[in-house]
Amino acid sequence: MASAQEPVSREATADSTFGAGLPAWLGRLGNVRNVVRQEMISRQLGKHLPKHPVRVLDVGAGQGTQSIRLARAGHQVLAVEPDPVMRAVFQAALRAEPAEVRDLLMLRDGSVGDLAEVTGGKVYDTVVFLGVLMYLPASQPVIAELAAHVAPGGFLTLAVRTTTSAIWRPAARQDWQAALAAFSEYDLARAEGRDMRYINEIGTTARADDLAALTALATACGLQLENWYGVRIAVDPDELDPPPPSDPRQLPYLNPPLPEES
Repeated sequence: MASAQEPVSREATADSTFGAGLPAWLGRLGNVRNVVRQEMISRQLGKHLPKHPVRVLDVGAGQGTQSIRLARAGHQVLAVEPDPVMRAVFQAALRAEPAEVRDLLMLRDGSVGDLAEVTGGKVYDTVVFLGVLMYLPASQPVIAELAAHVAPGGFLTLAVRTTTSAIWRPAARQDWQAALAAFSEYDLARAEGRDMRYINEIGTTARADDLAALTALATACGLQLENWYGVRIAVDPDELDPPPPSDPRQLPYLNPPLPEES
C-alpha cells in the first residue's frame, strides 16, 4: 500500500470519467437535490471545523459552492480545479461575493497527482475532496496524496459513493430490475477483486468504494475516522428534481439545525 509520502503521478489519478457528465451536472446545480445536498455537506463539515479561521485545501472544487461557503465563514481557502469550464463557473460565482470573501479564496488549475506542485508542498488544517473520488480509477493513490497535505491535528473530509448506497438507491426507488443488477455487479466486482461500478445520475460511469476498505486506506496514511454521514440518503429517493422555490421560506428543512448524533 502506498504511503502518504510516495509521489503519485497525475496520469495515474486524474483519468476522471466526470467530463462526459459535465453539461448535465451544470444544468442541475440550482435544483432542489443539489441545494439540499450542498447544505447538508456544509453543515456536517462545519461541525468539525474550529471557531477560528483555518487553512483549507479544496481539491476538485468544481463550481466552488463549498469553497465560497468556507471563505464566507472566514477561512483561508486554496481551491484546486482541473476543468476550465468548472473554473469559469467558479470564478463567476466568486465575482458576486464581497471583497472580504474574494480576498480569502484563491483558485488554481490543478488536480490530484500534482498537488505538491500546486500547493508548494504546504499542509492544511482541512483538506476537502467532495464528489470526485468515484470518478477516478482507484482510491489508494488519491487518499495517500490527500493525506500528505493534512497538517498535524487537521482532517480530511470526503464525499464518496459507497457500495451500500450504490445498491440502496435503485431499491429505494423500487426499481427492482436495477436493484438486482446492482447486486449482481456487487457480487461480480467482489469475485473479480475490483471496485463496483455503476452509471450515475448524470449518465457517467462511476466507481463505488467499500467503506471499510476506504477507512483502512485512510488509516494506513495516518488518519483516523471521526464520523461518517449519509448525505445522499436524504436526497436520492426522489425521482423528480425540480427547481427550488423562489422563496427560501418554502424550504423549512434547510432552516432547523441537524439533529445531534446519538
